[in-house]
Amino acid sequence: MTEKKAGYSAPALEKGLDILELLASRDEPLSLTRIADELGRSKSEIFRMVMVLLERDYLARDPASDDLTLTNRLFSLGLRTPRVRNLVTEAVPVMNALAAETGHSAHLVVLYRGRTVVLASVSGEPDISFTLNLGFNRPAVDATSGQVIVAFQPPEVQQRLIRESLPQAQGRVNEDELRASLDGIRGRGFELHESRDFVGLTDICCPILDRSGHAVASMIITCIKRHGQEVRLMDTLDALKRACAVISQAAARV
Repeated sequence: MTEKKAGYSAPALEKGLDILELLASRDEPLSLTRIADELGRSKSEIFRMVMVLLERDYLARDPASDDLTLTNRLFSLGLRTPRVRNLVTEAVPVMNALAAETGHSAHLVVLYRGRTVVLASVSGEPDISFTLNLGFNRPAVDATSGQVIVAFQPPEVQQRLIRESLPQAQGRVNEDELRASLDGIRGRGFELHESRDFVGLTDICCPILDRSGHAVASMIITCIKRHGQEVRLMDTLDALKRACAVISQAAARV
């Protein structure tokens, strides 16, 4: 005998989830009227729910148009989950050892709504190093760390991530060239090239993989070239690969 799924109903909760899911799928703020229309509800049906979501900081009003958009509160809640906390807990000691070995700073990066987000960072040389603030973000297709994560995804997930990120890109992105780049990263198992943003910096990035071989995060080292000091990129890459392998083993257990 086949069990039937219980048909529980919580109308107010369903309205709130519908609003959040709709706004999460859009790249631009939406008016109350448009939200109501797209959900097939009246403005009066969703008004109170929208006000509660605003008061609880899940939604924000666009200052120019008064339209509604998601805040980062859901993402912040996601960072408190045991899986993410455990990943950071496992990664930071390895990152500290990596920074001590290479002399370069390291950053742990994940994706959220088509953008990279720095989860953890450690400094390199005690006198000078390149370090990004926690929470720093940019479009995934524009970022070395983002492309590495996207490269190690199953086709349907990769397509979704590209679709989320492309509208946020700083310039026009050739999708054919992007996909060729992603294929190259996956084939090599890493990315190494001069920084897209800064002169004299070189990005080296590897994925952190789950038990299925899909990237849950990436770790990136940004090497600073200094006068009179040799930058041993391949040695740094080897050290980064070893560090990511250790964290990947931990991620597979999380």
